[in-house]
Amino acid sequence: MDAASPAFSPGSTAFYVSIFMKKIALFVTIALSVCSAVAQSTERKFVLKNSADGGSEITVYLPKSDAAAAANGRAIVDCPGGGYTSLSMQFEGHDWAEFYNAQGIAYVVLKYRMPKGDRNIPLSDAYNAIRTVRDSAQAWHINPYNVGIQGFSAGGHLASAVSTHAPMPVRPDFSILFYPVTSMRENETHSGSVVSFLGDDRTNEDICNEWTTHKAVRRHLTPPAVIILASDDTVVPPGTNGGAYYVKMCRSGNRCAMYAYPSGGHGFGFRSTFKYHDNMLNDLKSWLAELKMPAADSLVKVACVGNSITDGVGIEGADQRGYPATLNKLLGNGYCVKNFGVSGRTMSNTGNLPYCKEQAWRDCLDWQPDVVVIKLGTNDTKAINWPTASKDYIPSLKIMVDSLQALPTNPRIVLCTPIPAFQTEWTIRDSVIVNGVIPMLQKFAAENNLELIDLHTPMVDAEKQGMMTVDRIHPNVKGASKIAHLVADQLRKERPAQVQKAVGKKKKK
Repeated sequence: MDAASPAFSPGSTAFYVSIFMKKIALFVTIALSVCSAVAQSTERKFVLKNSADGGSEITVYLPKSDAAAAANGRAIVDCPGGGYTSLSMQFEGHDWAEFYNAQGIAYVVLKYRMPKGDRNIPLSDAYNAIRTVRDSAQAWHINPYNVGIQGFSAGGHLASAVSTHAPMPVRPDFSILFYPVTSMRENETHSGSVVSFLGDDRTNEDICNEWTTHKAVRRHLTPPAVIILASDDTVVPPGTNGGAYYVKMCRSGNRCAMYAYPSGGHGFGFRSTFKYHDNMLNDLKSWLAELKMPAADSLVKVACVGNSITDGVGIEGADQRGYPATLNKLLGNGYCVKNFGVSGRTMSNTGNLPYCKEQAWRDCLDWQPDVVVIKLGTNDTKAINWPTASKDYIPSLKIMVDSLQALPTNPRIVLCTPIPAFQTEWTIRDSVIVNGVIPMLQKFAAENNLELIDLHTPMVDAEKQGMMTVDRIHPNVKGASKIAHLVADQLRKERPAQVQKAVGKKKKK
């Protein structure tokens, strides 16, 4: 029967059946083309249970090895938004799979459970998702040191909360935050997210501050981030949320970028109707391309423990130009150096600001480094500290060393003498460094078969050589480079046989 026959005339049953079938065919064609687009760069897609009750799950998209950019070991865990009451799983979740897989990036969409006032529910789901990705690194061809987190709106809050609060084993290596909620104050953010995440605790000032994630950003320890939003967002005001996170990251010296488009409102996700959709994808792709992470093969993890000199106080962009960052460049591929320095801290546990009471120390232990470089003692010489530090410095150092030697990585421990102090404004006294701290370090290192780097003697003319900042306590970029070269020279040497032997005996006991 053809379209010209009476039975096929408009209004006939055959006519409507034909129209219906054509629509079905068109739908199937579109569906197949969508599936083809999704599968274009995806090697495998599968779903895994992510919580004991089955309420949380992850959908994993692994890239093809022959994608536009071959699988590069990077992975991203995605947290869709929805105000902590629902999830926008498509345009803030699954729609991004092809974009990432095409770059050789494994992509994992997290379906997390709603908090309903119990913030630990979504947090535990996010922690477990990152743990699963890292535990599956070998099977999924993922670099466990190149696992990021992405979040939208309330999911952006979850992603930033994981970035600022998670223990080291499940803390992401970078963050991608789309129009994120970062404040937990109802009058400056999306109030529904606050109510759902904090419940009755939203009236507690301390808890609100704790989970206002831009206030939880920590120097060196909060991973690099990119923030993407529209300036005209009225649902989650940028100035008190994503913008505030960006400012705090910059002030902390952490790597961060922000792309604020003139318009687009809230919730544009992967929608092609967003005016700046293509710009956004290009900006994000460029940011990811510039984000360099250490290779996974035979990686040696080096932890730099110390005070403000390790921290990089006085050096603009310390994460790129401080002594730990320069050390990483000198050691090259195969090494990952992390800065665990905290300004003003003492070795002595009776000091005014003991290092071992800091989150940075707990993070250092959780990271399970292969090498630890310890440079503490400058602040112990202060008048407020030395009367007790002169007796407590070595016992405190021994506690630190014992904690490190108990780690399964059996780290190489390298002690450093303080550099010279060229002024006494903060009652830091070079005479106490020379006659008190250094002799104690020399004796302890000898008795415990530990390596000791003399940073004091090579830096004795540092001020004359233009290596110090104006405060005459902290090294500038040139001085930090000098320290980095001295440490690198020591680390390039073989681990002394007597040290290996001594540590081996201790492990057997």
